[in-house]
Amino acid sequence: MAVRPPKHSRLTPRWPSLRRLFDKGSAGADRHCANARVIHDYFHHKAGSQGYTLSHSQQRVIDCMAQHASTLLGTSGKKLPGLYLHGAVGRGKSWLLDGFFQAIPLAQKQRLHFHGFFARLHQGMFSHREQPDALATTLDELLSDCRVLCFDEFHVHDIGDAMLISRLFKALFQRGILLLVTSNYPPEGLLPNPLYHARFKPVIDLINARMQVMEVGGPHDYRSQARTHAHQLFTQGRYVWPATLAQRQAANLPAPNGPAIALPVGARHLSARYCEGRTVGFTFGDLCDHPTAVMDYLELCRRFDHWIIDDLPDLADCTIAAQQRFINLVDVLYDQDKHLTLLGQRSLRESLGGDAIDLARTRSRLGQLVEVREGV
Repeated sequence: MAVRPPKHSRLTPRWPSLRRLFDKGSAGADRHCANARVIHDYFHHKAGSQGYTLSHSQQRVIDCMAQHASTLLGTSGKKLPGLYLHGAVGRGKSWLLDGFFQAIPLAQKQRLHFHGFFARLHQGMFSHREQPDALATTLDELLSDCRVLCFDEFHVHDIGDAMLISRLFKALFQRGILLLVTSNYPPEGLLPNPLYHARFKPVIDLINARMQVMEVGGPHDYRSQARTHAHQLFTQGRYVWPATLAQRQAANLPAPNGPAIALPVGARHLSARYCEGRTVGFTFGDLCDHPTAVMDYLELCRRFDHWIIDDLPDLADCTIAAQQRFINLVDVLYDQDKHLTLLGQRSLRESLGGDAIDLARTRSRLGQLVEVREGV
């Protein structure tokens, strides 16, 4: 009798294929975990080395960033929502943004202060105004092959800027760029002026739809904690008051009421009071009582590392426009990490009154200066 060969299951030939599939899935999961671990390990090492204890909200943001890194560095091609971080000053928003930027192993990334980028955007669009789409041409020029774009200190107070920001965000999302933003305000708090807020509502809706909005909270203002900042020029700066002649001579600072120096900035001249090597000096009025702009401060930062700002008044007595220029100036000096010597007649706390919306951030940043009082 012939012996019939044993029946083989139809599934038998498939086991090698299934094994390869599972192995591939396992390898993909390992890569996913490794990419996420890059972010977690970086932040835990950074917090530990600086003596920080991560708040619950900071840990949540780091977990979210780790997920973004896994997807971004993977092969799925999945579109990622942006990340919008908001919260009170000194809660670690910029620290988190910088950490993600430094940890993500990509070359196609840019981290920019929003002031600086917006100034360059305006300049580029003016240069390309004859092009059919000046915005697209400018973004091609500024961003090239950028995949990750980090904006620090995002805020909107001008309706003209708001309309351009609407176009900008739509263009960035269309390009598939992963956008990470920090702001002192939740999306609904942008452009708070009731005359214009309704016109900005479509941008707020776009942010809420295309970005993950997360609050960075916690009880501590990390900027106010006494820590060494040996690597930061700005935090080695000084606030000198009441700025007597003896204090100036002891600190080798210029005498008050020096003659004006015509300093070329772009296509015009600004009045300065001191200019020597990489050091420049102005009075508060030179820069803030006249129509200066962020682009002017950025241009000066390319030429000068040490800044002297004399004759700080009581901001509460200044116009909102002058207060806003001072806020912008401090933002640029802080972000560009320039050494600042600020001189005034009263204590810093007494001098920083005023009603401009972003003054809380300025107070926090200037609070990191060493306060030098006569006789102390």
